[in-house]
This record gives sequence, C-alpha cells and structure tokens, in this order.
Amino acid sequence: MPGSLVHRAFIALGSNMGNRVSMIEKACQEMDNRGIKVKRTSSLFETAPMYVTEQETFVNGVCEVETSLSPITLLDALQSIENDMGRRKLIDKGPRVIDLDILLYDNAQYSDERLSIPHKLMLEREFVLRPLCQLIPEEVHPSSDATTTYQKHLDALPPSDPVPLAITPISASFPSLNPSNPKRPTHIMAVLNVTPDSFSDGGSHTPSNLSALTETVRIFIRLGATIIDIGGESTRPDAPSVTADEELARVIPTIEHIRSLPEAQNIAISIDTCRALVAEAAVNAGADIINDVSAGLLDPAMLPTMARLQKTVILMHMRGTPHTMTKLTDYPTGVIPGVGQELLERIRAAEDAGIRRWRIVADPGIGFAKNQTQNLALLRDGQGLRDFKGLEQIPWLVGTSRKGFVGRITRVEKPSERVWGTAAAVTAAVRGGADIVRVHDIKEMVQVVRMADAIYRHSS
Repeated sequence: MPGSLVHRAFIALGSNMGNRVSMIEKACQEMDNRGIKVKRTSSLFETAPMYVTEQETFVNGVCEVETSLSPITLLDALQSIENDMGRRKLIDKGPRVIDLDILLYDNAQYSDERLSIPHKLMLEREFVLRPLCQLIPEEVHPSSDATTTYQKHLDALPPSDPVPLAITPISASFPSLNPSNPKRPTHIMAVLNVTPDSFSDGGSHTPSNLSALTETVRIFIRLGATIIDIGGESTRPDAPSVTADEELARVIPTIEHIRSLPEAQNIAISIDTCRALVAEAAVNAGADIINDVSAGLLDPAMLPTMARLQKTVILMHMRGTPHTMTKLTDYPTGVIPGVGQELLERIRAAEDAGIRRWRIVADPGIGFAKNQTQNLALLRDGQGLRDFKGLEQIPWLVGTSRKGFVGRITRVEKPSERVWGTAAAVTAAVRGGADIVRVHDIKEMVQVVRMADAIYRHSS
C-alpha cells in the first residue's frame, strides 16, 4: 500500500467525558490539520455504553477521510491526536475524552499486533453501524458475505434499549436538537426583523431603540420562544437589496444587546443572512446559529465561513433570488423529490466545504420558489422529506408564519391577522416532523405547538 496514494478510510468517533461534541469536533479539526482530510461525517448519536456499562453515555459518529498514510502510520497519527487531547487509557473500553478507531481502509484487510482492519467488533456495535450506514449503507464488509450490506448488518442487530438518538448541538447553554426522538419538543423560533420593509413586521423593531428591543425580547422569552432569529435584510419577493454595511448596522447592535440581557443567556440567537461577512460578525457578536435562506448559493464565501466558524447552520431550499424565485416553480418529478434532491445537493456542498453533518438543520423553504399547491404539498408530506434518502436524522425548520399563501387561502389580506391560518400550518408542520417552527405570533403559536406536540409526539 504505497504511502503516496490517496486512500479512503472510515474513522469511528466517540467521547463520553467533558464537552463530548466539542471533543469530537476538535478531533476532526486535528485530523484536517495533520493532512487526514475529513470528507464527510455522519450524524452524532447519543448512545449507552457497552461492555463497561457503569459510565456516562457516549456521543458517537463516523467520518470518511482521505489520507496518504499507511494503516499503521494513520493509527500513529490518530493515537497522537488522542494523547494530545488528554486521553489516558485507565480501563479497557472505559471512559474516554476522545476515541478514534480505524474501521475501514480502502477495501483492504490488515492485521498485526497493534491493528486489525476491518475493525474486529464493528459489526456487533450499533453505535458504529448506525452512523456508518448514513455514509455507505449499501457497501459490504471486506471480510464478510459479499452480499450482506452494512445496512443489512444493522437491521439484523437486536433492538437497543435505549435506542441511540441523533443530536444536533446548538450551544453549551442550549439543549441539543433530537431529530430522531419521537417525543422531542418543537422549538419556537421568534422572528425579529430589524428592517424597515419585511413583509410582516418591517419597521416594528429597530436597534436604535434599545428599551423597546429589550421589552420585545423579554416578551418573546416569557411567552416561550427558545430561539430568536434576527434579520437585517428582507427576503420577501421583490425586496430591494441592502448593502453589507446597512445589514451589519442593523443586526450587530441587536445581537450584542440581546446577548447582554441576563434573561437571554439560555436563548439561542440565529442570524438570518446570506452574506458570509455578516454571518461571521454576528457569530463574533454572540450568535449561535447561521440561517441562510440560499444555503450558500448567494455568497460563495458562505459555506467555507460556516465551516470555519463551526456553528450550527440552517440550509434552506430556494431557487434564484427573492427577485426571481416566484418564476422558478417547475418541479418535473414533484415538489417533495425535487426539494429533497436539491437540498441534498446543498448539504453535500456544505460537507465538501467542511461543515459537519451534525451541525446542519434543513428548511424546505415554504413560500420560496414554490406556488400555493407546492407549499401545501410540503406541509402535507413533511415526513416524506424527513425520510428522503440522504436526509435522514437531520432536524428541520419550517417557516409558514403569515405567508402569502396562508392569506390567499384564508382570504386575510393583512399579514398580522393571519394567525388562525398560520396556526393550522404550524400544526401541519409539527405533524410532519418539524423540530423548529419560525413564527411571528409567539403567544398563539406556543399554545399551538404545545397542543400539536401533545397530539403527535405524546409530550404532554
């Protein structure tokens, strides 16, 4: 196996000490720094310990890497990363800050006293097979029956108790999203547009009036919002563009002020922007989430910037721009497969840029490059998107609040009066599997979500 060739390997990632997600992300960064290129990652899964059961739960995942290192040299590099990160092996299969195991190396079999490839225990470990099956479900184990795929090996394992649950981290002070937990609560994302021209609340909020902003945020939190999404440029159809300086002048003081409020310390702040420059400044000011309605299409620097910042990102499906999207509504194979495939392409582009799968939230883009019939189809079959091949275990944000199709169906012209239509759409979003709903009417939609969660997620 010449060292100059590029090889494909799969590395198992695990941690059950300290900030487990942070440890795994640091290990991936260290691999990249040492020339072991992380190409794709699985979701992260919260899993019960095996073998030595009297220890904390693990976070586990798998990454695909490209490397020119030989198997033993790769092992040396991974063990060096473990040691540098503070791993001390006191108990075999016991607690560890970080665990990096080589599962597969090309399609090769390799064995010596230090290393066996394929990993000897991988086919009996759900915490390995489940994330691996997100990456290569139809491939076969090099030393097993050539007709038995990894997915079939996973399906043949006895059910786990508890079942490993996918997690999407937000921040140290905010609970992770759990898209595979059938009893998960739906999060309320409150819209805070600091713009003069947003279709529904333009002009209602301004960073120059800090006392009013403080009261608004306190009301949002008191009513039950857990995420506040701050926008400095309207994305309504035919909205005029603003400069980056204008957008920054609107959103940065707003974020800084909200982050300074004691009651907002456990609230996640999202920045709604298509500009990498604004996203980075917002994160530096205290934002936890980058919400890009273009999924990186409108600024080529956005995906690399997201990857470098290592924040959770929301990638929305849209075609064209706010000026052209209303004419781009042709989905020859249907809106569910069309949106699913195009979102999958954006997620792959994000992964190619270095964004980890466990940091991605998807948004079907209700009202963006969709007509009324298509919007309704997306709400009617949200589960179809959740189950779309390649999108499994990814959390979803759905935004229907006060949108034009709601007004047309309910015959309510004024956006601020579209509460009842929005309530029905939000209920459909929860039924379809939304993890987050983005809304303007916090008081009413908190009640709607609590009721919908109780019906569809048995969470009362």
